[in-house]
Amino acid sequence: MPLFEYRCSECGGVCELLVRGRERPVCPHCQQDALLKLMSAAAVQTSGGQLPIAGCPPSDAPPCNPYCCRLPQG
Repeated sequence: MPLFEYRCSECGGVCELLVRGRERPVCPHCQQDALLKLMSAAAVQTSGGQLPIAGCPPSDAPPCNPYCCRLPQG
């Protein structure tokens, strides 16, 4: 079952939700269904057993997008 990351357009909360079938997800913070699906970085196991951090730029680079993991989440 797919796990998706969402940002609520009502309260701005970010959450990961397990979505089953045709369920309509709701924000766990404000209970609204005005959610925007976010692009999530994929994790892939390599043969060395280490997981690369996909989509995250080096720490000295500017933020990769408005929802960058290095920006404070409000």
